[in-house]
Amino acid sequence: MATEFLSSLPTDLDPQRLPRHVAVIMDGNGRWATQRGWPRVAGHRQGAKTLKALLRCCKDWGIESLTAYAFSTENWRRSPEEVNFLMLLFKRLLRQELAEIQREGVKITFIGDLSILPGALQQEIHHATIATANNRVLQFNVAVNYGSRAEIARACRQVAEQVQQGNLSSANVTEDLIEQYLYTADIPNPDLLIRTSGELRLSNFLLWQLAYTELYFTDILWPDFDRAAFHQALLAYQGRDRRFGTVSTPLSNSAAQAVL
Repeated sequence: MATEFLSSLPTDLDPQRLPRHVAVIMDGNGRWATQRGWPRVAGHRQGAKTLKALLRCCKDWGIESLTAYAFSTENWRRSPEEVNFLMLLFKRLLRQELAEIQREGVKITFIGDLSILPGALQQEIHHATIATANNRVLQFNVAVNYGSRAEIARACRQVAEQVQQGNLSSANVTEDLIEQYLYTADIPNPDLLIRTSGELRLSNFLLWQLAYTELYFTDILWPDFDRAAFHQALLAYQGRDRRFGTVSTPLSNSAAQAVL
């Protein structure tokens, strides 16, 4: 099915059963470029275009929120050249795309430890966050310098400080309370996680938030993940039975007695 024919929601998808929030681990940019004999940065450029297209798709198809894993705490271990390129790419994209983001009604937020990012990038992030704060069509969450274990440890430290200062009783420390101290405090948990490039792991991404998320893995490299591929991911999602720890059909009394 050609991508250009998927501007409206495909008829085989139930609009009442779409995920409200989709998260993506955008893997495979470097491999995509290497396969073509190009430098890895070419894959990141194409990957940015793919992300922009997915944002538009989410808007067209009525999905409320998209979270993208743009740069992890572990990504600092890559070559200085690649890291520097990514920082410049983030800054350039925010500056170039902000006007269109505004026109489309997208609210952009950032999760992660932003304090160690280059100053110029921090300024662009702050500007984009403030400028789009009142947009309501689609929420776009960008994870930059994000690591889920560090996020959870940070939340625990903040809760412990509140207990130590006498502002909170340890008996009142609940899951709901801890969630208030996560970067995603005001963001619903994802319904669907998509990871591209054939890797079958979470890579320290939203470990708390993905507790009941449906996971979808595909061999497609991120730069090639188009609307047709997203369509297939949503079909797979709608084929899942999301029970959240319950059962679909309760056992009848006779069936329960037979089991016993």
